[in-house]
Amino acid sequence: MKNKTEKTVMRGELALLMVVVLNSLGVLLMLHSGSGISAISSVPYAFQKVMPRLTLGTWTYIFQGLLVCTLMLMRKKFVPTYLFSFVVGFVFGELMDLHELWITRLPVNLPLCVLYFVLSYLILCFGIALSNRCKLPIVPTDLFPREVSDITKVPYSRIKIGFDVTCLTVTALLTFFGLGRIEGLGIGTVAAAFTMGKGIALMGKLLDRKFVFVSVLSPERP
Repeated sequence: MKNKTEKTVMRGELALLMVVVLNSLGVLLMLHSGSGISAISSVPYAFQKVMPRLTLGTWTYIFQGLLVCTLMLMRKKFVPTYLFSFVVGFVFGELMDLHELWITRLPVNLPLCVLYFVLSYLILCFGIALSNRCKLPIVPTDLFPREVSDITKVPYSRIKIGFDVTCLTVTALLTFFGLGRIEGLGIGTVAAAFTMGKGIALMGKLLDRKFVFVSVLSPERP
């Protein structure tokens, strides 16, 4: 269905489902490429390496829970929709464990690793841009920079880059002091951290040209 400006109306619920599937896939595909894990999952990855009794998915939603609590402290109030975001984050973590079962079996060589990285980068840029527009509570790692941008009035791309760089710094420190070496960070991780904010903004502009989003929480078209 299209409106007068020829934009396709997309349900936010469908968009959120796509986001959870795509972003969990993108994170693990980037890790499998050998270029390093994505910044948004680097901290849970570091904890999983240092304390391997819990899976990457479990550490992911623990980390996401901390992000949700931090946002409530910044808002200085209880925000019920943030709790649903944590539920979405739990599903995200479980899907990461599910994707890991088949992604780790993909063949690995230099051309394929480059392909995996490019695909994962594009998937994550698209998925995060989509999550920012679905008009529903989203995965906390995506929600956090969006909400901090809203609270501080600093442009999203700057907050996103700052958040990613902070995650990489924490990961480097955790693995260095916990394992005696830095793990999970590669050239792809660093490149993505410093450029993905802009990539998400570009993907967002493309989505805004073609789609308008509605959901149960925002049934009216913009």
